[in-house]
Amino acid sequence: MPLDRYVTLGRSGLRVSPFALGAMTFGEDPGGAGCGVEESEKILASYLDRGGNFVDTANFYTNGHSEKILGDFFAAHPGRREHVVLASKFFGNMHPGDPNGGGAGRGAIIAQLHETLRRMRTDYLDLYWLHNWDRNTPVEETMRTLDDLVRAGKVRYLGFSNTPAWVVARAQTMAQLKGWTPLVALQVEYSLLARTVEGEIAPLARDQGMALVPWSPLKNGFLSGKYRRGAQVTDSARTAYVGGPTDDEYKVIDTVAAVADDLGTTSAAVALAWLHAREGTVVPIVGARRVEHLEANLAALDTTLTPAHLARLDGVSTPDLDYPAPLNGPLRAMLQFAGTTVDGEPSTVYPPLLQSDVRY
Repeated sequence: MPLDRYVTLGRSGLRVSPFALGAMTFGEDPGGAGCGVEESEKILASYLDRGGNFVDTANFYTNGHSEKILGDFFAAHPGRREHVVLASKFFGNMHPGDPNGGGAGRGAIIAQLHETLRRMRTDYLDLYWLHNWDRNTPVEETMRTLDDLVRAGKVRYLGFSNTPAWVVARAQTMAQLKGWTPLVALQVEYSLLARTVEGEIAPLARDQGMALVPWSPLKNGFLSGKYRRGAQVTDSARTAYVGGPTDDEYKVIDTVAAVADDLGTTSAAVALAWLHAREGTVVPIVGARRVEHLEANLAALDTTLTPAHLARLDGVSTPDLDYPAPLNGPLRAMLQFAGTTVDGEPSTVYPPLLQSDVRY
């Protein structure tokens, strides 16, 4: 499957590549997690040359340097920007000490977009994300402001990131009732090591026709293949922040590696292929600090998991979802209690009525 085998982003007419390119690592920052301008441009050019068209960043990534690198690249390559879906995010306060410098209030959103467009040297964004839930701003203020920006032609599509399902549902319902621009996608942490999104966010997205755009699909690199039991990882910029995998995480990591060995591919390719195979429209964000990292991740485009492989990966990584809680035990019992046929077995609590038992 090539990068130019596009999918529609949720219930919209926006067509994007099956994998997005994350630009969080574009630009060097004090923590050392990013890469320089030259390497960033090589990564971006490699993705675009392979047919990729979906590039994602945020206003505060590497203190605004990520957006500037993207803007400078497209300014130096006339004609390319119009064929790329550029996405950025608002929320992060770029002005310490200014209480209105960030968040999701009207003034903050407008000011942040102005600065983002300036750094990216463009007059519109294809997709604008709320980066985090702003607990201090009414969601109707956020949605009305975003709708105004769409109507003004400065933004074309909207999405939420890292926001509870009930807040997303409220925002979407309000937009639908008032005729405002709806959300078409949700950006969430999602991987074989982070599946709690399947409790409420993923079902909400499917119901509302929203795409899921997972960040950290390799869980801080834990699913990249470099982490093995007893091996010390020295080339990961994130290890200093997040530490190493737990024993339970290693069980998943070991299974991913075994599946990769069966298929003759990499752990990263297996982990990303599993995500892409989830129900609904799922467009993982792949990041890289070097071109070879990108190439390794894009190997997932040519990786097909068998039903047996999918079942094996699903089984070892099944999340513990606290809510909605199964009634009286496992999900199977809850479904049967509700009279549902499970795996061909009729409910043992409420068996199906025979025609002769029906009374009118």
